[in-house]
Amino acid sequence: MIENINKNLKAIKPNPILGFNDELSKEEGLIPLTLGEPDFNTPEHVKNAAIDAINDNYSHYTNPRGILKLREAAAHFFAKKYGLNYDSNTQIITTAGVTEGIFDSLATILNPGDSVIVPTPAFPLYMDNIQLHGAHLIEVDTSKDGFILTPEKLKQALAENENVKAIVINSPGNPTGISYDETTLKELAKVIKDSSIFCISDEIYSELTYGKPHVSIAKFIPEQTIVLNGLSKSHAMTGWRIGFIMAPADLIDMINVVHQYAVTSVTDNVQFAALEALKNGFDDGIKMRDIYAKRLNLLRSGLSKSGFISSKPTGAFYIFAKIPEQFTQDDFEFSRQLAHQAKVGVIPGSSFGEGGAGYIRISYATSENNLKEAIKRIQNFVKQEG
Repeated sequence: MIENINKNLKAIKPNPILGFNDELSKEEGLIPLTLGEPDFNTPEHVKNAAIDAINDNYSHYTNPRGILKLREAAAHFFAKKYGLNYDSNTQIITTAGVTEGIFDSLATILNPGDSVIVPTPAFPLYMDNIQLHGAHLIEVDTSKDGFILTPEKLKQALAENENVKAIVINSPGNPTGISYDETTLKELAKVIKDSSIFCISDEIYSELTYGKPHVSIAKFIPEQTIVLNGLSKSHAMTGWRIGFIMAPADLIDMINVVHQYAVTSVTDNVQFAALEALKNGFDDGIKMRDIYAKRLNLLRSGLSKSGFISSKPTGAFYIFAKIPEQFTQDDFEFSRQLAHQAKVGVIPGSSFGEGGAGYIRISYATSENNLKEAIKRIQNFVKQEG
C-alpha cells in the first residue's frame, strides 16, 4: 500500500538537520552545536501564567484564530517593536509555531505547477513544504552576495521562471545569521510589488538582532506580505509551539480555513502563557540577545584563528563558516570527521540547499563553557589534521 501515498511526499526526504543531529547524538562526549534551540529556560512569569491557566481550567477549544486578548497583545507587540499594524480581529492567526505558519501559508496560496523562489542557503522546511504542495522550488544561490538576495538576482529569477507565485524571505536568517537592511528590503519590495507575487516573511529571529533594529518587508508591501513570527526564539518557548500569521484580512480568512483543518486551535493554556510573554515579557528576548552577542564574538574569534571564514552574523544564533581549504569540501564528510575526532557537532551546510556546500552551521545557543571547550577542540583538530 505504501506505493499509493501522496506522490509529492515520496520525493521529500526527512529533515536533514534533525537526521544528522540524531546521527551525531550517538557520539559519546560530543559537544552539540547543532540545533537552533535556546539553551535558556522559559521565563518564570510565563511558566506561572500557564500553571494558573491550567488551574483555572483553561483546557478547552478557543477561537481558531486564538483568544482575542492574545491577538490584541500580539498586535500591540509587533506594532511597538517593528511598526507593523495589524487588526487583532481580522489580520492575525495564532498557530502551533512558525512551522505551522509556513505550512498553512503555502497550502493557501499554491496550486500544482506554481513556483516559489527561495534564496539559499535556507531552512530546509521551506523547500520541502513547497514540493509537498506540488509546487516547483526555485533556489537562488546567495553565497557570492553575502548571503543576501539582491534585487537583480530576484529580477533574473522572475524572468527565467514561469508561474512564480511567491518568494520566501527569512530575516534574520537561518543558517547564516544575516539580516536584510532597510535599503535592500525596499528595493526587493519594489520588484515584488511590480511582479504581483506573495512574499512570505519568516521573522522568527526578529528579537535577536545585533547592532541594528529588525526591519520587516511588510512595512513596504503589507498588501502582498504574509508575516510569520512567534515566541520560540524570543522567549525560549520552542516546545510550547506558539506562533502568529499576520496578513491582509481577506488572505487571513482563507489561511484560517487551512489552520482550522490542521489544528482546530492552539492549546488553550499555552495561549495564556503567550499572552503573559507578550504583555509582561516585552523585553525578555533582549536579555537573551545580549548574552548571545558575547557568545558570537567568542566563537567567531576562535573559529577565525583556526582558518574558518564567516560573514559576521547580524541576528539569530548561528555562524555559517567556510570549511578551511586544506580539508575536504564535502561538508557532510567534514562534519562527521569533526564529530568523531574532535567531538564537536555541527550541521553540514548543504543541508540548507544551494549555496551551502562547503560550509558548516554552528549554533552558539549553548553555554560559554561549552563554546570555549568546543573552540579548543576545533583548534586542536585543525592543527593535527590540517
